[in-house]
Amino acid sequence: MDGQAHTNGIESFWSMLKRGYHGTCHKMSEKHLGRYVNEFSGRHNARSEDTLNQMAGIACRMSGRRLPYAHLIATRDKPVPSAGSDVF
Repeated sequence: MDGQAHTNGIESFWSMLKRGYHGTCHKMSEKHLGRYVNEFSGRHNARSEDTLNQMAGIACRMSGRRLPYAHLIATRDKPVPSAGSDVF
């Protein structure tokens, strides 16, 4: 990055997030909003790379990590036993 920040950058990010919301996700729960924002910030940061490099980067970051369904649906009043550091 060249050290300069512009409003166009954040407007581009929010535009991508809104397109994802309306076009793909259709609903984003408050519980998982941070996960959605992280996903779209990753997409935004990799937008200058070609598709193969984007997919390779995703595959590398996913390696050795998992998100079990029980942890995905867990609530504060019914927590799931700790699964260690491999959960997103």
